[in-house]
Amino acid sequence: MVIKQDALLEEVVSWRRHLHENAELSHQEYKTSEYIYNLVKTFPGLTVTRPTRTSVYAVLEGTKKSELKTYTIAFRADIDALPIVEEADVDFKSKTTGVMHACGHDAHAAMLLGAAKALSEKRDKISGEIRFIFQHAEEVTPGGAVELVEKGVMDGVDYVFALHVYPYENAGKFTMKEGKLNAAGDDFEIKVIGSGGHASTPELTIDPLIIGAEIATNIQQIVSRKLPILKAPVITVTKFNCGNSLNVIAGHAELGGTIRSHDPVVRVQAREYLEQVVEGIARAHGAETEIKWDIGCAAVHNNKEATAITRAVAQGLVGVENVVEMEDPLFGAEDFAAYSEVVPASMQFIGVHNESFGEAYPLHHPKFKIDESALKYGVNYFVKIAENFTNGLG
Repeated sequence: MVIKQDALLEEVVSWRRHLHENAELSHQEYKTSEYIYNLVKTFPGLTVTRPTRTSVYAVLEGTKKSELKTYTIAFRADIDALPIVEEADVDFKSKTTGVMHACGHDAHAAMLLGAAKALSEKRDKISGEIRFIFQHAEEVTPGGAVELVEKGVMDGVDYVFALHVYPYENAGKFTMKEGKLNAAGDDFEIKVIGSGGHASTPELTIDPLIIGAEIATNIQQIVSRKLPILKAPVITVTKFNCGNSLNVIAGHAELGGTIRSHDPVVRVQAREYLEQVVEGIARAHGAETEIKWDIGCAAVHNNKEATAITRAVAQGLVGVENVVEMEDPLFGAEDFAAYSEVVPASMQFIGVHNESFGEAYPLHHPKFKIDESALKYGVNYFVKIAENFTNGLG
């Protein structure tokens, strides 16, 4: 069932470039989802619906009779882009000002479209059910995956799989990880409310800038002094705004940042300690504070059996020597966690770098780009997983 690529690969590349040129932000993927919906509708044997306004859900019922156990498996691709001005040297740059597919979701969608087309044309050789999920809003908390799980896309699913592009390995390689893959992500916004005044008489004010700076510094001690080092999260302050005049002490300051954690207990403790630090410092200086939390998705957990399936598939496609084992989980957040919390799951990484690019720019970088030859490996990865389940090997 594994395809030889030529004609289909040309289509997959063209689909990816169309999506790249027409990038849309989270919850605004109207043209993106319409394009995917209209395309998938041309594939034979698929039932296609729109569970949300900007997502697409397609189901393929195999017609092959089997005496073996049949499975329902799901494949997921995300489709939203990022608020980034593109600087990559490609001929198909984003036409949407300030919006770019800098995380590879265009490639994710194109690979899954290729697999959907290949599998739909061989449905007489498929037993069981395959679900294709083109998901909106992965880039914002809590993520579109949560909404789709609530809509029932995981009901009755035995396993769910996904691929994510990985700029630190070349095309033709996969990176695998069993267990914890990445981190839960919780964002915070802090407002320090003091009492402003003239810069020449700071003693008559409650200076929120000084208080905010003390808060930003002391938050770092949560990781180094309050939590077990082997389970320690990352706490990063990324925003600090205060005042707009050189001779005026402002009345308030605003800070913001994120907590990334792997351990669910430490995740809660980190938030509690942060609130203690903020409130304690503010109280000591006579200021008030407001804290707002944006609680994100949990950490992705790759099921042992599902990971073994995907590892075997990857090794069969590119050879054992080209399948790299990741030792430590990442601190990036990924809303695929919503699926992995309810169904045995495996999200793995596909290399998309090419040595001719020079520097490997990371995800979310304005110069991020991929080697499109990697797309064929992603298409075949999904197709081969489906083939294994069809043959009762799942």
